[in-house]
Formats: sequence, structure tokens, C-alpha cells
Amino acid sequence: MAQRIILDCDPGIDDALAIAFAHGHPGIELVGITTVAGNVGLAKTTANALAVSEFVGAAETPVTAGCAGPLLRPALDARQVHGDSGLGGAVLPPAAASPAPGHAIDYIVDTVGTAPGEITLVATGPLTNIALAVKREPRLADWVRGFVIMGGSAGRGNVTPAAEYNIWADPEAAAAVFRAGWTVTMLGLDVTLQTGATEAVLRRMSALGPLGSGLLLPALEQYRSVSEPGGPSVHDVCAVAWVAEPDLFGLVPARVQVEMAGQFTAGMTVTDFDFPGEVGSGNALVAMRIDVDRFWDVTLGTYARVADAIGR
Repeated sequence: MAQRIILDCDPGIDDALAIAFAHGHPGIELVGITTVAGNVGLAKTTANALAVSEFVGAAETPVTAGCAGPLLRPALDARQVHGDSGLGGAVLPPAAASPAPGHAIDYIVDTVGTAPGEITLVATGPLTNIALAVKREPRLADWVRGFVIMGGSAGRGNVTPAAEYNIWADPEAAAAVFRAGWTVTMLGLDVTLQTGATEAVLRRMSALGPLGSGLLLPALEQYRSVSEPGGPSVHDVCAVAWVAEPDLFGLVPARVQVEMAGQFTAGMTVTDFDFPGEVGSGNALVAMRIDVDRFWDVTLGTYARVADAIGR
């Protein structure tokens, strides 16, 4: 039976690829998309979510806009990585649909609350929407089937030596989320940096018709210009891939706390794998292993399903 998810995201190149995966994998039912400011501003992340959804055949999935900035800090973005539009070199037709009415916080609380135990919440951007949703309704932590993020690192960061971007962009929100009383499944840089789209992967994408030529390849080309030598990593895809195929990853119980006050370490996910073993002392499952070859086989197979559905 397909796992029902809400994807809270900030498209963003890899968020766009995560939307395509979530729509295409038969093990996932994409119930809704919520947007937050992050890689680019809220107006662009929302427009991108709508455009990508329509492009991959998910036009019926509601897109609800959320927070336009962090809880306490000035809004920042990652245009130098994702391009001014947020989608790199991909230029998609403007969406015909408009965002759904209301606010992402209310959508998350209300949708999960009507189906307790059924919906997994997946966050691939700054955690502002999630922090405010669980503040509005603390029972959200019990109502979700699971809570998964792309964010953080047990090791080094990517936007600073200590911090990964999604956590760094709103550390106060991230700290609140890790303290909310649920187990956070954390797909961080420890695994996502291993998912570089190699030349062999890009060649396979080139056979996917308009999906490859219109979205995947031009988006990733922007990433390639600022990315590591092994190819552009598809960080956010890991979070939805874990929901669909958890055996792709190896997770380790941990206690994660978010640094908020450090002059050089704000946004660091301080990850303790040796926490005392009493019940309730851990708050996270941290991904430390990934089967990269199988990950790409699953991901490209999922994209092939989307390509076949929209036409090659």
C-alpha cells in the first residue's frame, strides 16, 4: 500500500527532483505540497512547486504556501546555487493553477489531524512551517505516521563548516522541531553527498524525453557548476526515497540538538550516537549509510515511470 506523504519544500533544484520522485514512485501517494522560503523566496518556491507538479503530471496535487522567512533571523537564500529562478537552467511553462487557499501551517495540521497515523510528513527545506505547525498543535507529533527531513549532518556542513543549509537557514525552527517529541528521521549530508549524478546517470536521464531535457538535465547543469567533482548531489530526493524504500539507507539512533547561539556553529546538528539508553533519550534516526547504486536504479526507474506517463 502506498505511503501517504505531505512534502514541505522550497523548490529548489533538488526539491523539484523530489517532487518528481514522490509523484512517480508507486510506493508513495503525494497528498499535498507545502512551500517555505529557502533556496529562493516564497513566491518563487510556490510558483516552482506548481510548475513542477504540472510538468510531471501531478497537477491535481494541492500546493499551499507557507512562511516567507525564518522565525527570528533575516531571510536568506541560495540563489548562488539554485539560480535566480530556483530551478537552475530549467525553464518550465508557468502553472495554470494557483496555490490552494489558506496557509501551509493550517493545511499540515488539518490534513494530518483528519487521518492520524496515516500521513508521513517529509520536509526538504528550512523547518519554519513545521515548527509553527507543531507549536499550533503539539499533538501533530503523535498524529503523523512518521517525520522525515533532508537536513543536518553528523559531520561537517555545506553552507558553513558546521552547518547544513536547511538547518542553518532557520536554526530556531530546527531546534523546536527536534524537541517536539517525535523521532526525526534525518537524511543529512552524511548520505546525500554520496548521491552525485555521474556522467553515466546523466546519460540515462537524457533518454527520458521531455522530463530529462526539460527539467532534470537543465536543472542539474546549474548544480554542476557549483557542486562537488563526483557530480551534483540530489539531496532532497533521499528523503522521499527513504519513505518509499527505506532499505536503501542505514539509520543509527541518536540524540540531535541544534546549535543556535554559536558564533561559528549556528545551525550545527550536534549528533550524539552514544547517548544514554534510557527510553526517550534519543530523538532521531540518522542516516549514515546508503546503497548508492540501488538508489540510482530506484530513482531513475521512478523517473522513467514519470517520463512514460507524460510522454517521451
